[in-house]
Amino acid sequence: MAVKMRLQRHGSKKRPFYFIVVADARAPRDGKFIQKIGTYNPLTVPATIQLDRQKALDWLHKGAQPTDTVRRILSFKGVLFLKHLLRGVKLGLFDDATAMTKFQSWHEEHEANVKRRNESHRSQQRQRRAYVPPVRKVEEVTAQPEPDSATPAAEENTEA
Repeated sequence: MAVKMRLQRHGSKKRPFYFIVVADARAPRDGKFIQKIGTYNPLTVPATIQLDRQKALDWLHKGAQPTDTVRRILSFKGVLFLKHLLRGVKLGLFDDATAMTKFQSWHEEHEANVKRRNESHRSQQRQRRAYVPPVRKVEEVTAQPEPDSATPAAEENTEA
């Protein structure tokens, strides 16, 4: 039986919300599943991802194949990196404590980058909302005295 880790759509029309589930590959998208391991909400900025890292790792070790989107989510959350490190432990390249320290340092750096990106996004949103278009100065037209058409004609008449 082929097992996949995939998204199961919920939510109303044009308002998607997904469960991250482990299901038989032959089951329909929103049908029967084996286990729910998390949620994914793409409508929030940034997208909200809740994931049980241990369950996801266990299913990966059992041979479950993630879909492309779930693979990106697992990579973002560090599950695939943790699997990679545990494979190194199994091969004897380093011990379990070293693998966990490497993962913790990666996780802290990753969280700092995510926080920095969120802050820059929020500041850009504030700048867009507070944007006031520049006011153009209207050039003042100074009133120039127009030549009086009656006055020169009156002067010509008086000379004659």
